[in-house]
Amino acid sequence: MAKRSRTPMVMIHGAFCGAWSFDDFRQPFDAQYTVHTPTLRMHDCGRNPPREFGKVSLLDYAADLEKLIRELDEVPILVGHSMGGLLAQMLAAKGLAKALVLLAPSAPWGTLPSTIFEIASAQTLLFSGGDYRGTIIPPSYQIASAHSLDRLDEATRSAVYDKFVPESGQATFEIMNWSFDFRRAGHVRASDVKCPVLCLVGSGDKINPPSTVSRIASRYHGRAKFEEIKGHSHWLIGEPGWEKIAARACTWLDTALAEEKARSA
Repeated sequence: MAKRSRTPMVMIHGAFCGAWSFDDFRQPFDAQYTVHTPTLRMHDCGRNPPREFGKVSLLDYAADLEKLIRELDEVPILVGHSMGGLLAQMLAAKGLAKALVLLAPSAPWGTLPSTIFEIASAQTLLFSGGDYRGTIIPPSYQIASAHSLDRLDEATRSAVYDKFVPESGQATFEIMNWSFDFRRAGHVRASDVKCPVLCLVGSGDKINPPSTVSRIASRYHGRAKFEEIKGHSHWLIGEPGWEKIAARACTWLDTALAEEKARSA
């Protein structure tokens, strides 16, 4: 009898990152799933990517991921961190996800910010460089240290930051200043997301705070479970205690997938 293949899982990294960001976090999932960790377009070009990188859209990232997913033997589970969480929602709305695990996810087009920090961050980008679409945004150690990697010790923080790469201004614009994006690149029709959704966010996350992530979960009308994790910030995939977060996601997936299977039987 042929051995049954394992369910595929695609982990989608966030802005300024690459597949490397899941090197540790993926390990608990490897025992149960066939895990894929693609690197988004031009995130493997180092600190000096081509100029055209600045024009890459969320739609381009999503198209690349859709191509990968459609080459798999079955619809995968999607795990997305930060910007990767938004891309996962975009793909799920196309029926390309068996389940979603969203880790500190960026919000879809039309989701209002809930904190002064979010509004100020978007305005700072908008007014400091005008229309920054088409530009390349370098990672800032100051911002990363204060708001993303703030739960890491200094040595680990420096090691992670050294792997960061620039991000597309276009994609950043589509996330942070979506009200000016008339293409609505980050739009997700909530009713098209049919799979179960788990939204996890750190209580100290300023980039995608609990109050905004709870709004994301509420869009899915009972299909999503929202959990705020005390003592954590934005880098859920590598902060001290990430093992418990991964274990929580594994447990939730076991239950959610079993319930989906029972409903479809």
